[in-house]
Amino acid sequence: MKLKHLILFCIICCSLSVFGQKAGQQPKTSGNPVFPGWYADPEGIVFGDEYWIYPTYSAPYDEQTFMDAFSSKDLVNWTKHPKVLSKENISWFRRALWAPAVVHANDKYYIFFGANDIQSNNELGGIGVAVADNPAGPFKDALGKPLIDKFVNGAQPIDQFVYKDDDGQYYMYYGGWGHCNMVKLAPDLLSIVPFEDGTIYKEVTPEKYVEGPFMLKRNGKYYFMWSEGGWTGPDYCVAYAIADSPFGPFKREAKILQRDPNIGTGAGHHSVVKGPGADEWYIIYHRHPLGETDGNARVTCIDRMIFDKDGKIKPIEMTFEGVEASPLK
Repeated sequence: MKLKHLILFCIICCSLSVFGQKAGQQPKTSGNPVFPGWYADPEGIVFGDEYWIYPTYSAPYDEQTFMDAFSSKDLVNWTKHPKVLSKENISWFRRALWAPAVVHANDKYYIFFGANDIQSNNELGGIGVAVADNPAGPFKDALGKPLIDKFVNGAQPIDQFVYKDDDGQYYMYYGGWGHCNMVKLAPDLLSIVPFEDGTIYKEVTPEKYVEGPFMLKRNGKYYFMWSEGGWTGPDYCVAYAIADSPFGPFKREAKILQRDPNIGTGAGHHSVVKGPGADEWYIIYHRHPLGETDGNARVTCIDRMIFDKDGKIKPIEMTFEGVEASPLK
């Protein structure tokens, strides 16, 4: 009996060892959401060998008084950096701190943000800019006032995205209420300068645009992306256009990210980061978990974004698994 027990014990141990080896071979994934908490409007960016995500804290407007950030070496394991930007460092801020856009330039880190959700030109608020010496902050307001504080071409001054073109010029795309403008930033990123034709604001609104602009360049083409629908509802989504110039014209191609009744709803206000592969791209976005009815119940997720042979973006497949580890170095 003892010999039989010993043989059985050995078989069990061997089986567990083999199972453990197979389990260990399974690719580790980020999971969706990629980190806990209600976060929206995620700005993904690569700094050196790290991925960073700067989201909006998703809560009632009066509670949106700070922004956290998250960093990762591999897209799977994330470190939280609390309150990289907060009300203490913005003298004119009241509430509704939204949609950060972050860049590294001039040996500094700049975070552009929307604040106060102004409804007219008679209110104080709009798009501001804060500066820090490292990506974890603390970021401090650089101007003591908004950079853009008025409605121009019907665009509410929110949802800014800063894009650096190949020639080193920085442009900012922004706008809510169904209108999108672009402006040209000065080298110090703290002021707006005229375009070559003397204009300050250019409207570049594509069909069905609502908010949340984003730009990337691939194989010489400019991919302009935006959100459509209402952010609190299930039909919030992402569409895109392709152009030969950062100025457009941006003719709508297709919707690429939308609700999946088996995964989540209200998928939108995204950004895109490039992995180490030659054509490796990830879309970072927020969505409403299934069963949630609160419009602020938004979580940050990440999935693969793939281009077809013609350079079109394939519809995004939302997942619960997220993405596999992809270290930059």
